[in-house]
Amino acid sequence: MLAGLFAGCGDKGKDNETGNGKGATALVITAIPDEKVSDQEVRFQALQTYLAGQLGIRVEFSISKDYAAAVQRFANGEVHMAWFGGLTGVQARDRVEGARAIAQGAADPQFKSYFIANTSTGLERSDEFPTEAIRDLTFTFGSPSSTSGRLMPEYFVRKNTGKSAAEFFSRKVQFQKSGGHVATAEAVQAGSVQVGALNFKTYDSMVADGRLDPGKAPIIWVTPDYADYNLTVHGDLDNYFGDGFIDKLQKALVECSDQEVLKAFNREALIPASNDDFAGIEAVAKELGLMR
Repeated sequence: MLAGLFAGCGDKGKDNETGNGKGATALVITAIPDEKVSDQEVRFQALQTYLAGQLGIRVEFSISKDYAAAVQRFANGEVHMAWFGGLTGVQARDRVEGARAIAQGAADPQFKSYFIANTSTGLERSDEFPTEAIRDLTFTFGSPSSTSGRLMPEYFVRKNTGKSAAEFFSRKVQFQKSGGHVATAEAVQAGSVQVGALNFKTYDSMVADGRLDPGKAPIIWVTPDYADYNLTVHGDLDNYFGDGFIDKLQKALVECSDQEVLKAFNREALIPASNDDFAGIEAVAKELGLMR
């Protein structure tokens, strides 16, 4: 676990705030489309109902077409709370003064990515990064803004090879701009790309429900742990929904044990989070030139 790298300082200066103003009539939520967008409305319905009952307000879910759009809409004040990855979370909080990470999955402080390969490559799982074995194979990340599908895999490629992914792989690196981690898994399983990186939660859930055959797309390397997904809110929601609202919202989230509600996040439980938890992700993003 990269404890020294992924713990540290707090949030930075911001320059925007929500655009709804006092008297907002609904809490609007969005999420990065790390799986198929078509599945999101169904997955988030139980969460909407649960939060509406717990908080006594109307709750709406609004689809964002891609990772960048989720960050932009949060910065614009179109949405009040978002399910972000580690990278999109720090990007969003950097743009919105007072924005706060308030919850994360119980698995998120020790998140990881899998590197997987099509079975035709003959590659098997190794404790060592498979430098020479994958150098000349076709490779795909997930979304360009994904923490577990791009940022951290890129970081570990550089750490293990001394080169960026674009420099290391002899063929052009691909991205799955639509469908995120699911698209990566499906592309590797189908053999349209030989090796890919995706988050472990998606891979494990796809294997569990039969969407992915681990014999066709086996895990070949697992990254060290890092912090990832989080629920981030605008810091001035108390002005819109009443004093103590953010605390009530956080309490409702971390005390939820309804598995139908938690399916929205593909998590079995939520725990409190703070901006400090993602200082390491911010440092890596700046090191790789994905944040200023």
